[in-house]
Amino acid sequence: MAATRVTVPAGAAVERIDRALARLFEGVSRATIQRWISEGRVTAAGVTCRAKDKARPGMIIDVVPGPDPLSKAEPDASVVFEIVHSDDDLIVVNKPPGLVVHPARGHARGTLVNGLLALPGFGRPPADERDPQGQTRPGIVHRIDKDTSGLLVIAKNAPTREGLKELFAAHRIERSYQALTLGIPEAGRIETLYGRHPDQRLKFSSRVRYGKRAVTTVNVLETFAGRAAHLQCVLETGRTHQIRVHLAEQRGTPLLCDALYGRPIEDPGLDRARAELRRQALHAGVLGFRHPRSGISLRFEVPPPTDFQAALLGLRALESGTLGAQG
Repeated sequence: MAATRVTVPAGAAVERIDRALARLFEGVSRATIQRWISEGRVTAAGVTCRAKDKARPGMIIDVVPGPDPLSKAEPDASVVFEIVHSDDDLIVVNKPPGLVVHPARGHARGTLVNGLLALPGFGRPPADERDPQGQTRPGIVHRIDKDTSGLLVIAKNAPTREGLKELFAAHRIERSYQALTLGIPEAGRIETLYGRHPDQRLKFSSRVRYGKRAVTTVNVLETFAGRAAHLQCVLETGRTHQIRVHLAEQRGTPLLCDALYGRPIEDPGLDRARAELRRQALHAGVLGFRHPRSGISLRFEVPPPTDFQAALLGLRALESGTLGAQG
């Protein structure tokens, strides 16, 4: 961006200068504006501004934009994933189970972000300064668990990142998952408060007194001998572990092989399905949204990976009676 002079419009409210500039610079986050101010890149009447200074109607402000911070993650061409769609602004991938989305404690390398950085022409997109770990997860606007498979969209530049984040915040993203459960849940809409589990900090819970709103719609696709089910779960909100928690706590039917929210079972008839899967039975199969730059509606759909499909075949054999009865 070149040096820019802006004038606060007549009739505008008197407000902090960082807020005013975030309105005047389309596609630039307030956090970025605050960084420019802290670097001395924003002046008014020749005087360096502070973020808390007031912007008043008619005020002339000079801004010299600074470069975006770059990710500290390193490229790793050995990371394997499927590219479903790519353009100048974003990329949609089909993440295999077992792949961590971004570097974190215990996973410094070998993540999806490391693999993306190794792609020809992908570049090194800026991190989100409002994200405390933004330097390690550039372009990431949503995540799925390590052992969940399926679709993710990643931004290639800051304006697209901000546009996608706005779509997620406004719940204007289509997200549908396939799941396999122990037991058969009641179909329908689940709406709860949602937050950290009060006693177990690695877990989340829908049984909290205070929290954010969480909404999941459950559709039952198939049932298996009254002991398991194949579901479609549609997200309106996207809280961490939301489907896993809602199915376990609100329906009493945790995901097959969910080590965190599941329960011990003694059912030899389910052994084939569990042996095929060995991870929570969840797949992000559908992702749809309006492209932040072009405005074109995009929708992607990918089938579950082979382990999920093998587990599904095992459950269908249970339903058909080709496996033994519950014992």
